[in-house]
Amino acid sequence: MNGSNVRLGILLMCMAALIFAFQDGISKHLSVEYNPLMVVMIRYWFFGAFVLVLYSGRKGGLPAVARTRQPLLQIFRGVLLASEIFVMMIAIVLIGLVESLAIFFSNPLLVAALSGVVLGEHVGWRRWLAIAVGFVGVVIIINPGAGVFEPGSLLAFLSASMFALYVILTRYAARRDTAETSFFWTGVGGAAAATVIGIWFWESMSAGDWALMAILCVMGASGHFLLIRCYGVCEASKVQPFSYLHLVFASLIGLLVFDEDLALHVVIGCAIVVATGLFTLWRERKAIAASSLRAGGRRSA
Repeated sequence: MNGSNVRLGILLMCMAALIFAFQDGISKHLSVEYNPLMVVMIRYWFFGAFVLVLYSGRKGGLPAVARTRQPLLQIFRGVLLASEIFVMMIAIVLIGLVESLAIFFSNPLLVAALSGVVLGEHVGWRRWLAIAVGFVGVVIIINPGAGVFEPGSLLAFLSASMFALYVILTRYAARRDTAETSFFWTGVGGAAAATVIGIWFWESMSAGDWALMAILCVMGASGHFLLIRCYGVCEASKVQPFSYLHLVFASLIGLLVFDEDLALHVVIGCAIVVATGLFTLWRERKAIAASSLRAGGRRSA
């Protein structure tokens, strides 16, 4: 993997983070004005269409991409991600972009914790310690000492947990299905689930908000496309730390556009979550490198 590919991967990840931040801002506006279930449904209509167009020209066509040996798992993944997006949109409406995204970005810690339990991956004591410290950061953000737990904060943590489970199930699915198959079911399965529920909450939209919805849909597809390209040119472990720019960009939008507050406890908790998340990613990268080295040694023996 040469340096130019790494730089390109970092650039693509930064662009995706910026797009997802603007997507969060538009989602907040639309979810305040309209039922979030309808907003998620329309997003998934475009996402599903994007997936169909993306893979329709592949060898064997859509049937080849859709073929899976674990259909129930793939359908559940699609439904889970669509549900997670809905929960996160509610959290953003209730507590704003800054705090909800700060809590949501605890998901790498949750992925690390679940990978040991669900996938049987080895998680050393250093990563377990980082996970524990990271959750202290989440508690600081939620700030329970100020009174009863804020429902929006709990929803943001639920969203992070759901996304972490989605990532774990995606890793599990990768043992038997290709990445293209998993992505296909993420879009198509999620669109079907969102439609079954969201169609009952249809509301008329103004022309301006339809324009924002169109921008939101294009951003969603563009962001996912950039991630696909990013992981195609560079190892995920080398670019994943830059995904935290999503939190930075979204927080700036929350502060400048929606006039949200940046409380001290959120800054402190967020710093702890990001630091422990980066440490966890670094330890995971070292563990993968060590495993590859041992495997290479056995082959050469």
